[in-house]
Amino acid sequence: MSEVNPFESLQEQIDDAAAFVAVPDDALERLKRPERVLETTLSVELDDGSIETIRAFRSQFNGDRGPYKGGIRYHPQVSREEVKALSGWMVYKCAAVDIPYGGGKGGIAFDPSDYSESEIERITRAFATELRPLIGEDRDVPAPDVNTGQREMNWLKDTYETLENTTAPGVVTGKAIESGGSEGRVEATGRSVAIVAREAFDYLGGDIADATVAVQGYGNAGSVAAELIAKQGGTVVAVSDSSGAVYDPAGIDTSAAKSFKRETGSVTGFEGASEELSNRELLTLDVDLLVPAALENAIDAAIARDVRADVIVEAANGPLTPDADDVLADSEIAVFPDILANAGGVTVSYFEWVQNRQRFSWSLERVNDELETVITSAFDDLIERYEATDAPTLRTAMYAVAIERVHRAAAEAGTWP
Repeated sequence: MSEVNPFESLQEQIDDAAAFVAVPDDALERLKRPERVLETTLSVELDDGSIETIRAFRSQFNGDRGPYKGGIRYHPQVSREEVKALSGWMVYKCAAVDIPYGGGKGGIAFDPSDYSESEIERITRAFATELRPLIGEDRDVPAPDVNTGQREMNWLKDTYETLENTTAPGVVTGKAIESGGSEGRVEATGRSVAIVAREAFDYLGGDIADATVAVQGYGNAGSVAAELIAKQGGTVVAVSDSSGAVYDPAGIDTSAAKSFKRETGSVTGFEGASEELSNRELLTLDVDLLVPAALENAIDAAIARDVRADVIVEAANGPLTPDADDVLADSEIAVFPDILANAGGVTVSYFEWVQNRQRFSWSLERVNDELETVITSAFDDLIERYEATDAPTLRTAMYAVAIERVHRAAAEAGTWP
């Protein structure tokens, strides 16, 4: 993985889009930096009675359009710069799909696979205690991210409600159904990737049903996207995770590969594929569609020069470095950006929050129909801006739409001393 600073990547993307929006320079500078960042050290008792200290972060980037919104990830590489970047991407992702949220992001710098369930619970509750003054249904609404899910969100919600002596299901999203979660939330990110892939091929004059597909990263977003693209007729020929990649030109059974990974912990060794590849080899396969669905900066300029896919739909946050973006633009490879493609997660999180506030649950059919409407409308906004300007990339056009919306909200609110 490239060592490119993700926060610098975000700022470069904003600068690139600035030429295509009527935003004053001083206002633009404000839109490039977080409003506040919490950096804290958690002291947690482990099962053996020892005390371990773990660094944790929460970045609140911009709240002009609504409460800060963004996930909490558990990963050894979590850093201050990473959460700043991810919280900024959340601002523009929410604006891109026009939902009334700002952007936040958090993380704990540890590998949960090295800890017991009870230790992970204590770490989660310790972090929730530190977050307590910052979060709330109308202030900052966390959600799952890398290595977190319903379990961790349930713990966070319970900690907050216990300390505040209240009931506040909307304080987090991505919860289990019985704890106030929404139908369709688990599949939402992968579903929006599949919707954008379908719309992308239609826009470019193709058909997703005729496409060969490689998916880098076979966690929740990547595996769901693969399954839904396969249901649309696409042929998924390769999938990967951190252990490596598997490939079969005749197509891979996406559901069977997902079950194999769940049982064994990796996709390597999956008997439904004809050969194994490295992650780099997967990224450079000659396919119609490449879906990077792992961590940020997975594709740098060196890899981008060897990419042979015709279309890239970003399921991960920031999977391309800015230099890679430039290389792919020169190669005329269409890149449909993360702030649109993976926005299904935050969109259905918004639906969950709305249901929590209303104390009324939606059906799965309604959730998926509403998600389809939001994502296709945002796709149309992207194409309209891209064709109406001389923006060099689809990413720049999408950022132009998003930055304009955030700036308009800030300008309408005015400046308060």
